[in-house]
Amino acid sequence: MAEDMMQTIHRDPALFYWILFPITIVMVLTGVLRHYATTLLATTPKKLSLSLIREQRSLLRGINLRTNAPQLSSPSFNARKNYLVQGYKDGIFLKDPENRGKAPANPMTDPAAMEGMMGMMKGNMMMMIPQTVIMGWINAFFAGFVIMKLPFPLTIRFKSMLQSGVATRDLDVRWVSSLSWYFLNLFGLQSVFIFILGNDNAANQMAQQMSQMNPGAAGAGTFQPGQDPDKMFQSEAENLAVLEHWYILDGVEARLLASI
Repeated sequence: MAEDMMQTIHRDPALFYWILFPITIVMVLTGVLRHYATTLLATTPKKLSLSLIREQRSLLRGINLRTNAPQLSSPSFNARKNYLVQGYKDGIFLKDPENRGKAPANPMTDPAAMEGMMGMMKGNMMMMIPQTVIMGWINAFFAGFVIMKLPFPLTIRFKSMLQSGVATRDLDVRWVSSLSWYFLNLFGLQSVFIFILGNDNAANQMAQQMSQMNPGAAGAGTFQPGQDPDKMFQSEAENLAVLEHWYILDGVEARLLASI
């Protein structure tokens, strides 16, 4: 049986030190600078009023009740459900009960909403500007270079990811181009940033993108600009009213004896 031919490319060993190391070091330093710049540009969060906190936590309480309903007995669940449903319908948890039924305020006229938009804009700038500069730097000086070969085999599906900027059909998929090394560093340096800056850092590109794509994930139950709290309370009241409750300990004795 004929053995597979080993593909060999004669490269200048200096490419490893003058391309791979500079790109990696620049990406790490850019992440560190982005973290400290974001920290300096971040505005101090304003203290929330007691009525606003009560409004937000009341909706979160209803969501938690639906989520953890099986852990409560039927009397305990019904007592909590009746209290929350009645409170939602009567509007006792609203921050401004006198504005009930009115159209929500325009987010563009709300100072808090405008401050949040400005913070999001600052975050986008801190991500876009450095990456645009680094991308232009790599395309200008390092485009088209093959800098390393991975020591393990890969399928052909990885070719487009590892060989960006190198239009060669027959090149072994294990070879990595300089542009692909930039993208690998862009999305794979989270562990390095955690080691240098800690878990709560602003250097991770993917974490910032996910938090901006899903702003409600950071704290369920909070109201976004333009949302009507009363409508959300009414919707949660309906969800609680139609929920079919079951207790996780119902028939536990029979289930235990059956498993013996």
